[in-house]
Amino acid sequence: MPGGEDSLASELFELELVGGAMERRYRKARPEVEAMPWGTLDLRSHSNEALVAARRSWTSAAFQEHRTAAVCCATLRALVEARAPLDLIAGFARFPLDEVVHVELCARMAMELGGGTELWHEPSAMCADADPALSPLLRACELVTRNFCVGEALSIPLLHGTWVRATHPLPRAVLGRIVRDEAAHGIFGWTFLDWVMPLLPPEGPELIRRTAVAAIHEVYRLWDDLRTRPPAPTSAGHALGWMGTEEYLRLAARSLRSRVLAPLAERGIQIQPRA
Repeated sequence: MPGGEDSLASELFELELVGGAMERRYRKARPEVEAMPWGTLDLRSHSNEALVAARRSWTSAAFQEHRTAAVCCATLRALVEARAPLDLIAGFARFPLDEVVHVELCARMAMELGGGTELWHEPSAMCADADPALSPLLRACELVTRNFCVGEALSIPLLHGTWVRATHPLPRAVLGRIVRDEAAHGIFGWTFLDWVMPLLPPEGPELIRRTAVAAIHEVYRLWDDLRTRPPAPTSAGHALGWMGTEEYLRLAARSLRSRVLAPLAERGIQIQPRA
């Protein structure tokens, strides 16, 4: 399944299943994928422009979920190396599988709409690792703060907002499944911080603050980029599963304050939002 920019190090984003016994085990572990109402979209009610935009959006979503799977694997390793509590590690260990399921759901949504769009990426830049000079505990702090206290905590209300607006049963079912899985991802960062903060060396809270600030500035950069893009075709509606840019940005700003900045402040990490 394929969008974008070519370079010597880039590869086309494509997905496959090996099938056989491996797929049967996967389906047994996550049967909800096959239970979705696939094949129920009537594409005749949407313009070609809207369908292309939706295909591009779902392809991009599949890629972002693929990146998040890599992030989860890197974070899981950091938690093990930091000797985090076993129940904390065990709860987190399901997250990579969740993300793989989300990759397939988004990819299949694109296929339902006529096929994925071309997307090029650099596999070695799939996700940023923690600073290797840090101790195992601080490496885990860096990854959890960046990816879960900011990234996943912010994504959940945005996904929920998109789910609420989806009118067709198929994208609504797909988004609902992702929202249910991501709920646990969104609270993990705060559970981790509540465990780790009493154990941190003096420089630990400042590392968390710097990491959060950098991640939030990256969010602002993405918002600014969104504002420069042409609006999605109005004929797309919410049936295909997304929000308009302005509505998305308003919800994102509110969610950043309530789901990221406020919980950080409760833990003594003060960050002022951008005006």
